[in-house]
Amino acid sequence: MTLVESVRLRQVLDSRGNATVEADVVTQSGGFGRAAAPSGASTGEYEAIELEPGEAIAAAREYAVPRLEGKVYVGDQRDVDRTLRAADGTDDFSEIGANSAVAISMAAAKAAADVLGAPLYQHLGGAFRGDDFPVPLGNVIGGGEHAADATDIQEFLVAPVGAPNVQDAVFANAAVHHEVADLLDERGVPAGKGDEGAWAPSIDDADAFDVMEEAVAAVSEEFGFDIRFGLDVAAAELYEDGEYHYDGETRTPEEQVDYVADLVEEYDLAYVEDPLDEDDYEGFAELTERVGDRTLICGDDLFVTNTDRLADGIDVGAGNSILVKPNQIGTLSDAFDAVELAVRNGYDPVISHRSGETEDTTIAHLAVATDAPFIKTGAVGGERTAKLNELVRIEQNASRL
Repeated sequence: MTLVESVRLRQVLDSRGNATVEADVVTQSGGFGRAAAPSGASTGEYEAIELEPGEAIAAAREYAVPRLEGKVYVGDQRDVDRTLRAADGTDDFSEIGANSAVAISMAAAKAAADVLGAPLYQHLGGAFRGDDFPVPLGNVIGGGEHAADATDIQEFLVAPVGAPNVQDAVFANAAVHHEVADLLDERGVPAGKGDEGAWAPSIDDADAFDVMEEAVAAVSEEFGFDIRFGLDVAAAELYEDGEYHYDGETRTPEEQVDYVADLVEEYDLAYVEDPLDEDDYEGFAELTERVGDRTLICGDDLFVTNTDRLADGIDVGAGNSILVKPNQIGTLSDAFDAVELAVRNGYDPVISHRSGETEDTTIAHLAVATDAPFIKTGAVGGERTAKLNELVRIEQNASRL
C-alpha cells in the first residue's frame, strides 16, 4: 500500500453545462486517479447534501485534504472513506459536500488500482462471472424533472434482458433509441432531448407506452433476443397533498398502486423505479406483494443508497431492488454497504448514473465489481456512452483473463 501524496480539486463541467467537483489523487509511489461527481435533478429528500461546487471544494481543502495527504493509504478504501466522514463530521456530508467526498473517494480507488496495475473493477473486488454481466437500462423517452412539456412518467427505459453479451445489449439500446425517433417522426411528433439524451416529445404517457412497445418489439425481432422495457416513475415528484398529480388526472395512493400494477401486467415491464412517494413504505410493500414476482420494484428516492432506509424497507417488504448512486450517499464504501445489505436480503442492486453526468466511468466498474444485475447509464450521449463503452471494454478484457 502507498500513502496519499496529494489531493487536487477543481471545478469542471457536467453534461448540463453546470459546474461539478473533480478530484485528482496522487500517491507517494506515483499512482494516479481522477474522478468527477455527477449531480441529480430529481433528488430524494434524504440524499446526502451536495454543496455549491466552489463551497464544497473550499471545505474539502480545509477539512478533508489535510487528513488524507501523507496519512492515509489509498489501498484501504474504507480508511479513505472513514477519513472523509470524520473530516465532515455530519451524517449527510453537509460540511464538505457529498460532491467533493464522492469525487475524492472514487479518485482514491482509481489511484489504488493504478498502483496495482489492475483495472478498477478488479481492485474493487469483482470480475465477470461466467456469462453474467450487468444489463444496461437505457432511458429512451423522458419527461418529469428531466424535460419540459413531455411525459409525466420521468423515464421509459429499454431493458435488453435477453442479450447474450454487453456489446449486443449496448447496441440494442441504441437501436431502440433510433427506432423511437423514427416512430415519433412517422407520427409527426417533433422531439428534442432531455438531460439524459432521451427523446422528450410532447406526448402523453399512453402514447409513450405505445411507442415504446412498438420500438422494443421491432428491435427485439431485428436482434433476435428478448428486449423489454421499464419505467422510472419518479412518483415523489408527482405527489402533493396526498395525491399523485398527472396531466388532467389525480390518483390516490391506492389508485397509484393499482395503476402501476396494471402497467406491469399490460406491458410485461421488466423494471419499475420509484412507483410511489419516497415515504410510502407500505405502498411499496403492497405493490411488491402484487407484482414483485415478475418485475423489479426499485427504490431510489425511497432508499437513497442508505442502509438505514434500506433496512426499514426490508423489514416491511418494500420493493425488491435498490438503486445505488455513490454520490447519493457520499463514498464508495457506503455504496458497497448498501449493495451488500441488499444482496443478503434478496434485493437486486441496480448501479446508476445521474441526470447531470460526467465522462467518469467509475459506475461501470462498480457494477461489475458488485456483480449487479443491472446498470442505469442512459443510451446515447458522450457522458452516457462513456460508461457503456467501458462495459464493453471490461467484458472483452475479462474474457481474456
